Amino acid sequence: MKKADIPLFFERLSAADPAPETELAFTNTFTLLVAVVLSAQATDKGVNKATEALFRKADTAKKMAALGEARIRDYIKTIGLYRNKAKNVYALSVMLRDQFDGVVPQDRETLMSLPGVGRKTANVVMNEAFGIATFAVDTHVFRLGNRTGLAPGKTVLDVEKKLEKRVPEPYRLHAHHWLILHGRYVCVARKPKCDACSVRDLCRYKAKTAS
Repeated sequence: MKKADIPLFFERLSAADPAPETELAFTNTFTLLVAVVLSAQATDKGVNKATEALFRKADTAKKMAALGEARIRDYIKTIGLYRNKAKNVYALSVMLRDQFDGVVPQDRETLMSLPGVGRKTANVVMNEAFGIATFAVDTHVFRLGNRTGLAPGKTVLDVEKKLEKRVPEPYRLHAHHWLILHGRYVCVARKPKCDACSVRDLCRYKAKTAS
């Protein structure tokens, strides 16, 4: 994608949804962190269904740690990889309680020191909770970065670094949300809905499809 086309690319995506938000349900920064950790290899809808009751019971690190790993596991057993995720949620809750006074840190390095928190999770929390312009690269963003020519790269970190360099203001804060939603509902993996795409003429995808 030509550098000159990138502002128009995001202008069109933003026109349909000026203030996009995550589709994960949460009530505070801690529950956002937990929801994002649980969302790995799971749908937002599935995570929301499981966390509705969990967050009513435990919406702080102290309450979650008190709940214990076994009870957390019972709440989230409908989510893929729930055993390991329960272990991580319990461990990160204990760490937040004991080392951070229950407060979720704002910087990437410290966030990534928490059990179960990788770079993508840290980026989502920084962006959604603290309004920091980060670029969380999930499968949708990775696909779009490469398919459209916006930010091609062989790894998720390659794509993230390209986005950091190429996305201009005023689109940086919401860029990854627009890309995720576009990838989830329009530029889908197997048969992208090119006829319904508002940025089709800017996209470098050669095998454009008809709906």
